[in-house]
Amino acid sequence: MRHFAHLPHDEQARLFSHRPEPFTRDSDVPTLAVALGATLYMPGTRENLARDLRRQASGGVTSSVVCLEDAVRDEDVPRAHRNVVEQLRTLSAQLGTGPSGDGSAARGQALLDGLDDDDGPDGPLVFVRVRAPEQIGSIVAGLGDHAGVLSGFVLPKFTETSGTAYLDALVDATSSSGRRLLAMPVLESPSLMHRETRQDELTAVARLLDKHRPAVLAVRIGATDLSGLFGIRRDRDLTVYDVRVVADLIGDVVNVLGRTDGSGHVVTGPVWEYFGGRERLFKPRLRQTPFEQLHAGDLRHDLLHRDLDGLIREVVLDRSNGLVGKTVIHPSHVGTVHGLSVVSHEDLADATDILAEAAGGVASSRYGNKMNESRPHRAWAERTLLRSRVFGVANEDISVVDLLSALTPS
Repeated sequence: MRHFAHLPHDEQARLFSHRPEPFTRDSDVPTLAVALGATLYMPGTRENLARDLRRQASGGVTSSVVCLEDAVRDEDVPRAHRNVVEQLRTLSAQLGTGPSGDGSAARGQALLDGLDDDDGPDGPLVFVRVRAPEQIGSIVAGLGDHAGVLSGFVLPKFTETSGTAYLDALVDATSSSGRRLLAMPVLESPSLMHRETRQDELTAVARLLDKHRPAVLAVRIGATDLSGLFGIRRDRDLTVYDVRVVADLIGDVVNVLGRTDGSGHVVTGPVWEYFGGRERLFKPRLRQTPFEQLHAGDLRHDLLHRDLDGLIREVVLDRSNGLVGKTVIHPSHVGTVHGLSVVSHEDLADATDILAEAAGGVASSRYGNKMNESRPHRAWAERTLLRSRVFGVANEDISVVDLLSALTPS
């Protein structure tokens, strides 16, 4: 897989000074955690799930979650479970990841789709969100020799108590399948949200995840469930950071689980749940000037009409608060999240200069507009370089508006 491989080659050359590097489902955990990007959720009841996963992958989706939990009605769970196993076996056969599969059929299809052979037919990364630990072993057993199509599981309502059973089931499934299976626990339970129990629960979760560190890909935050504990549903004119009880939890989760001292994990941004527009109450968040300078007024209007200005602001705030990637529920959100993930030429210059000064010190940036302090900014610089490998580096004359214009479906 390679981010933006679905774009024409001349467009990639125009946008990037350093094109994103390829990765596979067997890449190291730090790379995969960043490469998740916009993780698209799909209900497990979809009849053409295998087709939909491939179609979305051809449009730039690199990670998907097939949901057997909140997205499926209780009475439909057995049918959805069977459907997921059947559809993932079909996807495995199409991608050539099953028994005796060498990927040649998928490589041929990739070439027909206009992709480089080294962009690979290895994707998308597929995870299943289960609602009970025993579903992990059942799904892996049902896939059998086709388990290689699966990258791991999303573990809902994760606490110290529930998490132990989930992670034990993951260890057993990994052993029985001979495949690396990764976990993405979701923090969305009352014991984490309520202030009087939060710190103890976060500390206990941190200890549990540390015991299973090689298998933990990323920690996700269930903002919808957490808001629901207080009867709150954030408006599309607001970001999750305007919902103070959720924003406070995000800060605490990053504080305990998102540290860069080797004890933390990648923490992903919570879901943006709106698509489609309506009459607006507040002023738009996108300035007109950057769009007018590139004669992209229609793009700005389109982003506003689809409420993507709210998503853009939330992604920026996610990164400013230590979060990486985003949960999304609509394909139209993917290009926005990925476009904002590309490293600018200026940020790459800053990161490179910071990492070159191992002895510490302060210096003006090459762009002459900020201070680079090598020790405090070092972890940021390391994260930026990793993101540059996964999402690429924009050409010096390419702006965020250029990237959004190239990646926003018309």
